[in-house]
Amino acid sequence: MKEITVHATVENISKVTAFVDEQLEKLACPMKAQMQLDVAIDELLGNIAHYAYAPGTGDATVRFDFDEAARVVSVTFLDSGVPFDPLVREDPNVHASAAERGVGGLGIYLVKKTMDRVDYRYADGKNILTIQKCI
Repeated sequence: MKEITVHATVENISKVTAFVDEQLEKLACPMKAQMQLDVAIDELLGNIAHYAYAPGTGDATVRFDFDEAARVVSVTFLDSGVPFDPLVREDPNVHASAAERGVGGLGIYLVKKTMDRVDYRYADGKNILTIQKCI
């Protein structure tokens, strides 16, 4: 397992994405899966940056793991911000117009639809969200 800890800001999304992409390139990850993971990183770290510590700031740790036998990439996001399980929120009605749908929820919906598994738990004062993608 490899990990990186950054200040949870939108400016550090590219740093975390580069960290994960470096690991994926070593695994000859298909470009489609890499792009889906990149979008998920952008969404999840962006949410941590905007909401976890509001109005203050804090750190986020991102762990990368790979199960070679199953060919599954796991990316885990840890923060000490306000407890929040994004998976309990009802999926937005993607068939409704933007005005009818309201603000928020599309990013998490996209993550849930493009990843093979998404898990959340709160433990030891930390939000722990793990996404998994078969490559």
